[in-house]
Amino acid sequence: MSFDALLFLSFGGPEGPEEVRPFLENVTRGRGVPEQRLDAVAEHYHHFGGVSPINRLNREIMAALETELSTRGRHLPIYFGNRNWHPLVEDTVARMADDGIGRALVFATSAWGGYSGCKQYHEDIARAREAVGDRAPELVKLRQFYDHPLFVQANADAVGRAYARLDPAVRDQARLVFTAHSVPLSADEQPGADGQPHWYSRQVAEAARLVAHDADVGTYDVVWQSRSGPPSVPWLEPDICDHLGELHAKDVGAVVVSPIGFVSDHLEVVWDLDNEAEEKAAELGLGFARAATAGTDPRFTRMIADLVDEHLESQPARKLSTLPSAGCTTNGAPCAPGCC
Repeated sequence: MSFDALLFLSFGGPEGPEEVRPFLENVTRGRGVPEQRLDAVAEHYHHFGGVSPINRLNREIMAALETELSTRGRHLPIYFGNRNWHPLVEDTVARMADDGIGRALVFATSAWGGYSGCKQYHEDIARAREAVGDRAPELVKLRQFYDHPLFVQANADAVGRAYARLDPAVRDQARLVFTAHSVPLSADEQPGADGQPHWYSRQVAEAARLVAHDADVGTYDVVWQSRSGPPSVPWLEPDICDHLGELHAKDVGAVVVSPIGFVSDHLEVVWDLDNEAEEKAAELGLGFARAATAGTDPRFTRMIADLVDEHLESQPARKLSTLPSAGCTTNGAPCAPGCC
């Protein structure tokens, strides 16, 4: 089965101060997020000139991926579309149709199952195809990759480099802490591919286990960050900053924080971890080192190319996890029953 292109599908982010508030309104529409919370998050973006790094980082990954695919003899043009901000996926799919693209693979910048990490990307695809109409290309989403060996290796090596940056006086006392984006408990309680609940948080826990093992770290924690919903709605806890206080109370001397839940150093990483968490650690007197995200590692690009090869050549999935695989459907249709 042949494909004409690859759609690189992501979350989106503002690229100027005037775009911050409209972007945040797109992200939170219908979720009941208080205005004061939007104001607070907007200030995080304005701290960086109103520009999120996410689009730039995605374009860098896309450029590296184009080269990697070319070296494998796969000359697939790569199109860029976002859920929440320009280039919006609807506009991108329309351009693909104008260019005569009939069938394309889709790489979504989320390693995870669950609603926002997987199913919502299927909804994005379906919405874009509906907006374009009958001439819209067929779009086939590539699978989740949280347990792909190259993803695990890239994160594990980043953890090792973070440990090496710590003061030797506290390095042996350092606790490894993995973070991922918090979600409402009600979303995480939905059944996954094995019919059991907590599919997203179990995948995060499994990826953390794999990375810690590869990094030769025996003891670690999994915590959460970046919650954005109304205070009345319970989300996954503990929050990273609260957890730092708990570690300090247990006389832990330093932390290495690995943002396992994120592909690249976009704003929720550079603000929530490099600002808030690092400042909290300094206040508590904890040594602090934040591991890099996987997206800048060449193995991440090779992983995406592997996913393309896997799909086009019907190769077995390269996965390290004992969790069951979740299937992805074509044409942006909702996830199959028991998927995520």
